[in-house]
Amino acid sequence: VTVDGKESSRIGPGLMVLLGVGHEDTRKDADALVDKIIHLRIFEDEQGKMNISLKDVAGELLVVSQFTLMGDCRKGRRPSFINAARPDSANALYEYFISRANEAGIPTRGGRFQAMMDVDLINQGPVTLLLDTRAK
Repeated sequence: VTVDGKESSRIGPGLMVLLGVGHEDTRKDADALVDKIIHLRIFEDEQGKMNISLKDVAGELLVVSQFTLMGDCRKGRRPSFINAARPDSANALYEYFISRANEAGIPTRGGRFQAMMDVDLINQGPVTLLLDTRAK
């Protein structure tokens, strides 16, 4: 992650999480999401099957706050961000998410909240998954 032309954070092999925080999200949601992400069996085993978790491969986690994921494009031609959390509560939950991942033994770095970031990614696969704590 680069901000204002300077590297802000970097990880080795692992996962990048684009984290959108909604106004109804809680620490319970963050805890559930951290647990799901670090145990999700999405890395290939020796047979080439998605069968190994981030924790199993001792991978790292890069978490980038992504306000625009909360954009609702179902009506009109302009996204509505009414479901997004206010910046102060979104940042608190974002920081909490990072701390919980670190506490779970996953080396975790973050982007810079509310900054214009350049994010470089080498995506093996590619594998992109959507996890939503509200979709139950």
